[in-house]
Amino acid sequence: MMTWQRSAFADLSVDDLYCVLQKRQEVFILEQTCFYQDFDGLDQGAHHLLGWHLVNGKRELGAYLRVLAPGAKYAEMSIGRVLTARAARGSGAGRALLTEGLAYADALHPGQRMRIGAQRYLEAFYAGFGFVTCSEPYDEDGIIHVDMLR
Repeated sequence: MMTWQRSAFADLSVDDLYCVLQKRQEVFILEQTCFYQDFDGLDQGAHHLLGWHLVNGKRELGAYLRVLAPGAKYAEMSIGRVLTARAARGSGAGRALLTEGLAYADALHPGQRMRIGAQRYLEAFYAGFGFVTCSEPYDEDGIIHVDMLR
């Protein structure tokens, strides 16, 4: 079971921010062997959703995403850096994260459309949440992606 934390960047504690950055590096750079610039200048203006769970009695970050306002990356609002930690995979944490994240994004930016750059192998997963593919596949940092709208 996840405990959800919704925070603007300035409201993240130093320890929580460290956990987010460590987990993003672990999942996106080390696990996916994808060498890219994670620090893209968008985190400071974003809102962050952190999913905490207990592993051997210790609080750990199990899921995370960030919400970007319309105009920050795309004309539409966006979610990104969506991840589920290895220890939380297979538990339904990914679906719970997206459910919580979409509700958070809609509360922050009501009535706005959402655009994401999805890894292609997750296209059906995102389609289950109302996203529709709106681009041809493209390579981003060595991983095939598609743009999707909701």
